[in-house]
Amino acid sequence: MQPRDQHDLTGRVRRLIGVYDADGTVLGELSYAVGRVLGQTHCSLCDITHGAFRGRPEWKASRSSLGVPFDTYHRNDQPDAVRKATGGTTPVVVAETTSGEILVLLGEAELAACGASPPRLMTAITDALDLNSGPAVILEPT
Repeated sequence: MQPRDQHDLTGRVRRLIGVYDADGTVLGELSYAVGRVLGQTHCSLCDITHGAFRGRPEWKASRSSLGVPFDTYHRNDQPDAVRKATGGTTPVVVAETTSGEILVLLGEAELAACGASPPRLMTAITDALDLNSGPAVILEPT
């Protein structure tokens, strides 16, 4: 999924949302873990935010540097507005503006290009916001 550039955002980013390519149920988590070990399942966003069994400290530090919340969801529990804006594509990172618009920032290819690096994800988000909306978008402090 390519970042969209047809939006002219003059508002502020309320929050960022990441959606994992995995289900958030016990069965979904187990299925993802087994599929990952067998090389049958992969989620680039999961690689950035999680280690083998828990969240990566580097991710937590990078996320807190954004100045806006970065909420994460799974395929099955993502907000309906996000699912609609992305066409159900995962993994994905979107921005929710104060006007309620959902702007797709990063898809699978862009997340994979981050190479499981939280700092590279922060750079990709900043670049995508610049591409999509220019200097008019200001991250609203939390």
